[in-house]
Formats: sequence, structure tokens, C-alpha cells
Amino acid sequence: MPAAPNHAVREVMDIRMAADYLGISGDTLYRYASEGFVPAFKLGNRWRFKKSLLDAWMDRQSGVELVTEVKPKQKKPVRSAR
Repeated sequence: MPAAPNHAVREVMDIRMAADYLGISGDTLYRYASEGFVPAFKLGNRWRFKKSLLDAWMDRQSGVELVTEVKPKQKKPVRSAR
């Protein structure tokens, strides 16, 4: 069952919420977490997923590069006339 459109996505999700967020089945996400394919951690004996880590993982998987800082283009030094 997909999350309601106006339902806020939590930063830490259980397997059901994370599967809905990613658009995959819970069984597939469980397998991915067990194999270390997707970023996850266990709290007790249950898998948990941080939204920020899933977002970064999806960016890497899709080849998106994050720009952290844009530096201005440096000007070439001017040579003094002789």
C-alpha cells in the first residue's frame, strides 16, 4: 500500500515505509539490506533505513553527482608589458 500523498516521509523508516518510498517490494528491500546492497542498519532485530542515506544511495546508483561547492572561474594572470 503506497504512502498517502500528504504523509510526511520520516528520516528513519522501517522496511515497509522504506520499500514504499523506493517503490519496491518489502521482500526485495529485505534481500538488498541483508546483502549490503542498500544502506541500512539493524535496531534490535529489525532493519531501519535513513532517508538521507537512501537518497544519497539513489543518486550514486543513478550516476548523479552532487555539487558541494561552485568555485568561480579563475582569471589568467596578466603579463606585464616590457
